Amino acid sequence: MRFKKKTTTQKDFAKPIVIRYKISYNLLIINKRELKDKGAFSMTVQLYTSSSNASSRKARAWFADHDIPFTERNIIAQPLTPDEVKRLLRLTENGSEDIVSTRAKIFKQLHLNLDDISTSQLIQLISEHPDLLKRPIMFDDKRLQVGYNDEEIRRFLPRSTRKLEMMKVRQQLAI
Repeated sequence: MRFKKKTTTQKDFAKPIVIRYKISYNLLIINKRELKDKGAFSMTVQLYTSSSNASSRKARAWFADHDIPFTERNIIAQPLTPDEVKRLLRLTENGSEDIVSTRAKIFKQLHLNLDDISTSQLIQLISEHPDLLKRPIMFDDKRLQVGYNDEEIRRFLPRSTRKLEMMKVRQQLAI
């Protein structure tokens, strides 16, 4: 059995990590576990959910299945503080449009128009009415994803894992 060798350096490690792989699913899992043991999965994802939301359950299961550490918070039971709402807004590309659910009952009951209220008013409203937020919200220091999407959620996989999976797919296509 021949193994290809690939050396990658991680910012957090003084020594390079040597990854040995053979294109097979079992070996990919072993290497993923080895990387986890060496700290390659060091960044924790924050997951804001609600218990009644099917997409939230899917996101939770996906992170658990892929051995990605996450911290879950039910935003209905524990509403966000204004500072936490500001942090979410800083991570968005389109501002409030990315995280506010305009189809929510509370949005319609309050007769809101996002263009007519100030940012500070919006932050206060979200803190008081967490049902205004789309769910689930997943983020780390660099990335934000709102809603569950099978393909987009893969951005939370470490780069080394994505490379190994890509090589597996390429090998299968070559057969």
